[in-house]
Amino acid sequence: MKNSPILRLHLIVFLWGFTAIVGKLISIEALGLVFYRMLFAGIILWFFIRCVKKESLKVSKQVFKMLFGVGVLIAIHWVCFFHSIKVSNVSIALCCLSLSTLFAAFVEPLFFKRKIDWLEILIGCVIVACIGVIFNIEFKYKEGIFYGILAAFFGTLFSVFNGKLFGKTASHNIIFYELVCGCAAVGIFLLLSGQQEVFTHLPMVDLGWLIVLASVFTAYPMLESVKLMKYISPFTLILTVNLEPVYGIIFAFFIFEESEQMSPAFYIASLVMILSIVVNGIIKSKRKKELKTEAEL
Repeated sequence: MKNSPILRLHLIVFLWGFTAIVGKLISIEALGLVFYRMLFAGIILWFFIRCVKKESLKVSKQVFKMLFGVGVLIAIHWVCFFHSIKVSNVSIALCCLSLSTLFAAFVEPLFFKRKIDWLEILIGCVIVACIGVIFNIEFKYKEGIFYGILAAFFGTLFSVFNGKLFGKTASHNIIFYELVCGCAAVGIFLLLSGQQEVFTHLPMVDLGWLIVLASVFTAYPMLESVKLMKYISPFTLILTVNLEPVYGIIFAFFIFEESEQMSPAFYIASLVMILSIVVNGIIKSKRKKELKTEAEL
């Protein structure tokens, strides 16, 4: 496995695809789920960085402020995602994440000062049309669709700001502080909103699943994805990550059966969305190769 980056990549995408399944198995609400996920994952990462790698966790105040902001965005993204699962199902939450492509088409040019890519806009419009079809045929899941769209939006913001942080400190430090800061933000919100029972009433079954979620499905894949960037191209990473909804929807269909069985139109629309994202990635890859060839000439 160590000598096969592609297999390692598919393994972590497989794990990410299973994240939504574990989220549905955990009975506590989304806020508590995200608080404990970030708390346990943060503890695991601290142990890895300080006790295994024996490296420093020091960052500048300016970088820490940025990490805190991104940590809050991750927390909001996860809360919206898991709440979407709670009020609808795994399939709805995962297909809505495809809207990240449209949001990125507008947000990335704004922050990285590049021209708007009209291909991205076109792909985004196709995805919006598919979401519209799903909304019409699965109207009973309207709340889940709403929070799924919010999850996609905040996930896009998190990814863009994370790109701004690259190189300012060690990658594992970035992940650690984002998780810890996000956990602190959710914890403060729970206290201020009078939801202290989250800290005192945690079923043992949920505790077990939360530890699995924090370790196997959060800390490990996040660290592994950083390591893999040394061996694979960003295009390969992005293209493979697009398989996450595919894995998740298939798992959910077989594990939860009736609660995850959707209409044929839902699966057709979801397939069109995923294929459009893959096509977008392939076209972009060809463009980059052509530009590189022209530059070399």
